[in-house]
Amino acid sequence: MRFDRFDLNLLVILDALLEERNVTRAADRLFIGQSAASAALKRLRDHFGDPLLVQIGRRLELTPLAKGLIQPVREVLLKARQAISTRPSFDPAQERRQFKLRASDYVVAQFVAPALAVLAETAPGIHLDLVRPGPAVFDEFDRGAIDFLILPQQYAAKLDHPSAELMRDDHVCLTCKTHPLVGRGLSMDDYLSYGHVVVRLGDEASIPFEEWFLPRDGRPRRVEVSVDSFGVVPYVLKGTQRIATVHRRLAQDACARFDLHLFAPPFAMNPLVELLFWPKHMDQDLAHGFVRQVLLDVARHDSSALVENSV
Repeated sequence: MRFDRFDLNLLVILDALLEERNVTRAADRLFIGQSAASAALKRLRDHFGDPLLVQIGRRLELTPLAKGLIQPVREVLLKARQAISTRPSFDPAQERRQFKLRASDYVVAQFVAPALAVLAETAPGIHLDLVRPGPAVFDEFDRGAIDFLILPQQYAAKLDHPSAELMRDDHVCLTCKTHPLVGRGLSMDDYLSYGHVVVRLGDEASIPFEEWFLPRDGRPRRVEVSVDSFGVVPYVLKGTQRIATVHRRLAQDACARFDLHLFAPPFAMNPLVELLFWPKHMDQDLAHGFVRQVLLDVARHDSSALVENSV
């Protein structure tokens, strides 16, 4: 299809080229031949009067014009996708959709899993693809590859998309029930004298969240085990004298299932606030809005129950 003498099919290829910065990878992503991708790049260069991708050493780099095209091309394709998926009415029981949700295993266990039970009853044709956020999660979200993203509030500045508070939690220290510290409080000296289990999310260079709150007095922790999942923590604590700093809900669940004990941390930590983000172009999508509301309703119900149980 042409619009003002421009082949709109080229927009999809342009978007892939701008993101991948590699003709072969763009072709693979679109399931087309490399020759077809190269021919499309030539047509795009002719149309814009600009090389778009230029060889710098052994890699291709975007020209200034190409960099300026990234956001508008992405927005056009996202709006087109929204228009195509728009339906005049919505029946949860009859809807057949799959949504991609990215969240930590802690959030999935606490809130997404109960929401899945609700969806199984009310909208059995709606499926969720659940994966932990990776290093490229913000770019994936911006280009519409993710439908829901749940992240701590401190990441909100990186996302220009709608959001709503999902839940709050505080932090505790978790040990084996046979730990020598059980029966007395946990001091800062105690905290630093034992080995630690830490959770690193994202990539190997990421730091555990509790590092942001540790007093900067020059005394380091002794990290003995690093894991990439909150669910693994109880297994590597059991039978040891290690300490882990985790979310209270996770710790309470772990204490109920394992022989573990929780302490108040010996230093101040801000509460965890998890936000549910969704893409701007999906704001009016009825099926998306239904799933979004289920997630928020489950979270609100959990928060109410937590308050009642604490009274």
